[in-house]
Amino acid sequence: MTVTSPEKAQIELRRVRKDFGSLTVIHDIDLHIEGGEFVVFVGPSGCGKSTLLRMIAGLEEVSAGDILIADKDVTDLDPSKRGIAMVFQSYALYPHMSVRENLAFGLEMAKTPKDEIDRQIKSATQILKIDALLDRRPGQLSGGQRQRVAIGRAIVRKPLAFLFDEPLSNLDAELRVSMRIEIARLHRELGNTMIYVTHDQTEAMTLADRIVVLRDGRIEQVGTPREVYEDPNNLFVAGFIGSPRMNIVEARYLAGDRVAVAEAIIPLAAPLAGVAEGDPIKFGIRPEHLETGNATPTSLRATVDFAEYLGSTRYLYCYLPNGENITVEQRGGRDLAAGEEIWLNCDPQRIRLFSANGDRLRAATELASRISAFETKLT
Repeated sequence: MTVTSPEKAQIELRRVRKDFGSLTVIHDIDLHIEGGEFVVFVGPSGCGKSTLLRMIAGLEEVSAGDILIADKDVTDLDPSKRGIAMVFQSYALYPHMSVRENLAFGLEMAKTPKDEIDRQIKSATQILKIDALLDRRPGQLSGGQRQRVAIGRAIVRKPLAFLFDEPLSNLDAELRVSMRIEIARLHRELGNTMIYVTHDQTEAMTLADRIVVLRDGRIEQVGTPREVYEDPNNLFVAGFIGSPRMNIVEARYLAGDRVAVAEAIIPLAAPLAGVAEGDPIKFGIRPEHLETGNATPTSLRATVDFAEYLGSTRYLYCYLPNGENITVEQRGGRDLAAGEEIWLNCDPQRIRLFSANGDRLRAATELASRISAFETKLT
């Protein structure tokens, strides 16, 4: 059995399922989280991310499967015995208690010695920079200060893992940015395993060591922020991760490793596996990977519909001759007016292609390499 330090407890889900009557909302999920890792569950509303987090916390019963924390099966354990601390969206502070009393309450219930309580509170308040707030009540605090107190209450428990359930949703945009930085710094200083649930992909991209993308109670992809952004496994991940989203337009695969997109014939970097000439496919390209330039046989002709100026960046919302929409990110260059025709060029290495049913199409050499790596892992 692996020996795991309390500060870096690994978490493992084995075929975890959740049913509500005849409705299955979490479908046999397998997931391994390394000790000390910051993992973010992200996905649209109703995808099951909060339900999955509550199952790890013990706030939802598991219909099937096992949950292990620090190599201990906690599937049927009470939440208080799992060694976790949870931070909620609603802060969940006692309004009639001071900050000091809120921080001390859980430790007092566990009959922790007073000097130890004082030490834990001092340590947590110094980390979170809320020393000056100890005698205030929650009603006298800003949203960001209340969230810091809620996090401090989790820290003093010295948990094996922290679970965050959309903790920044109630904050304004500016405060969300500063609190993201605070949470990232907190993870760096404490080193604990952390699982963070959000529907905000910016939070996921900026905080995570690894992102778990969920849809309809299933894992669509697990990877680093760079992996899920640059190498999506399917159309859902490609469209969900990234703002603006990846451009996805209709295309056809042609002999000679080319694709027909609107009026353009665009060469590919390598031959594709699992696709035949004439097959309908989906052509994907990120807005920042399209460049305006001179017309060539491989250029996409587009008409500007609307230009969004954001200082150093401009987004051009355009349409192709077949009526499909396409977004272009520009940095610098001249202003373009609505109705103006432009030509778009792209590096074949930046193109992402998908089958008609949404699965990623990969180069034959890349696919063979992935199969070999998977077989090696199995052995």
